[in-house]
Amino acid sequence: MTEMVQVPAYDGNGAIPTYVARPAGTPRAAIIVIPEIFGVNAGIREKCDDWAAKGYLSVAPDIFWRFAPGVELDPDVPEQLEQAFANMNTYVAAQSEGHSQSVDDAQAIANWLRHEQGIAKVGLVGFCLGGRIAYLVATRTNMDATVGYYGVMIDQALGESHAIAKPLMLHIPTADHFVSPEAQRAMHEALDPNPHCTLHDYPGLDHGFATTHGNRRDEAGAQLADGRTADFFAANLA
Repeated sequence: MTEMVQVPAYDGNGAIPTYVARPAGTPRAAIIVIPEIFGVNAGIREKCDDWAAKGYLSVAPDIFWRFAPGVELDPDVPEQLEQAFANMNTYVAAQSEGHSQSVDDAQAIANWLRHEQGIAKVGLVGFCLGGRIAYLVATRTNMDATVGYYGVMIDQALGESHAIAKPLMLHIPTADHFVSPEAQRAMHEALDPNPHCTLHDYPGLDHGFATTHGNRRDEAGAQLADGRTADFFAANLA
């Protein structure tokens, strides 16, 4: 069963529009899916539906709800890609130093899942900008396990890496044209020594390789990464 719900924001100002996919039986755990800059589009809803089919209560918040609620964009359409980048710039400009509204949103949704839905274990997976949010969630919240796919700007927040105390997995395509080799190297240097962190490189693959649909998808790479993510959550959300 799927539905849209309004989850109260962490600071009490407004509510986060959230897509919810429920499993057929009692949920084994919950997984929050943080979208790319293209909104809670068909591909993100399908990812939630796939997690629900595996027995998880899965939810996807609208990360741009404060200024562009309900937007659904296709990265393969140039005009929509341009709009997605504009939305990302608006989002970035709204964040204060050391503070992310989307981390607050993730915490609010985790609280809702735990206290209102009765789910004991909550994981989070994010893509692109959502991958950065996943990393920040791992450093700033009590999420039980987090996964980031091709997260951007993580190298700019590595000073927080010492705070990671629960399992974090990052999927890093080595040919990511948004994340330089220098940034990837810095991520490995900072995170590889942390026993809570697992980093997987995908040689020759580019940003967006695990998207559900579209020109960016690499089938073999997506299957490998998604299989690792499924095993990771099965182990850490039990």
